Amino acid sequence: MGGERRVRQLRVVVEAEDYEAALAFYRDVLGLPEQESYSGEGGAQVAILDAGRATLEITNPAQKRMIDEVEVGRQVAPRIRLAFEVADTAGATEDLVDAGAALVAPPTVTPWQSLNARLDTPAGLHITLFEERGGVEN
Repeated sequence: MGGERRVRQLRVVVEAEDYEAALAFYRDVLGLPEQESYSGEGGAQVAILDAGRATLEITNPAQKRMIDEVEVGRQVAPRIRLAFEVADTAGATEDLVDAGAALVAPPTVTPWQSLNARLDTPAGLHITLFEERGGVEN
């Protein structure tokens, strides 16, 4: 394959029944800058928000269950969950709850030493906010 990367960007496309509310939540409250936006016929609208560096995390069912147990204490996540690294998990969680997100689990220190919170957010997305705080505990 040579030195050039085949995939240059990961873009997650989410349909939101209340487009304006979802856009305000993710852009204005969570703080994802708007890169581009387009309107089309029939009221079609899209905004492309910059979420920083993207990774695709593949887990098996046992790992997904373990992460749910550590972060929430029970199985709650659907097959796909978005995770956003933030500088201040507690502050961001409070802001998102104030903006209408449902708190699933408060900020919790994980065995891998990140501070993680879980929320149900607009457009039906289940998300983790995480703040890297140090190395992995052995």
